[in-house]
Amino acid sequence: MIMADILFWFLVIAGIYLVLIAHWLSAQALFPRLVDHARANYGRKPITATLLGLLIAIPTLVLAIALFTTLPHPAVRILVILALMVPLLLSLLGSAGLAARIGAGLPAPTDGIQPWKQVLRGGVVLGLIFVMPILGWFLILPLTMVSGLGVAVMALRASAKLASEPVTAARPSPAIPVPAPGPVHAASDTVATVFVKP
Repeated sequence: MIMADILFWFLVIAGIYLVLIAHWLSAQALFPRLVDHARANYGRKPITATLLGLLIAIPTLVLAIALFTTLPHPAVRILVILALMVPLLLSLLGSAGLAARIGAGLPAPTDGIQPWKQVLRGGVVLGLIFVMPILGWFLILPLTMVSGLGVAVMALRASAKLASEPVTAARPSPAIPVPAPGPVHAASDTVATVFVKP
């Protein structure tokens, strides 16, 4: 392998690494509630999210491959590629929750006012794990994308459920009875005034 090939693959890997972090940060900036839901789902139901992602990803890939082979028209292929972008973007949106969860384990004093820094720290760590040969490429990266798809769908369902619930008007607080004022007594009735004559 010549130096040009090494430089080429280095730039490709570095570019993918930066693009992943950019997607996670943009997800946190544009959809903070969904990222929070995804982060919570990674903590509560990681296996369920991964299985849900597999149930969505496998049929989608099988259908895309079948359309590519049976309908080789360029327009069909373009439509299939555009359709595949939807689960891919959902995977990146959901995996931003994993980056946020990793970043929360590396706390900083400014996390309360700058929550995006959690995603940045977690994204840097997660992206470096993806770079690991064999294990990162063929196991951790696919599992992260599949689970990200699952938690994104779960987060969207939770957000839609909250949005569909009717907003109940707040009941007014019961009025506190105010006691009626009693009779006003003259000062001479309550205060003894003593006049001392010289």
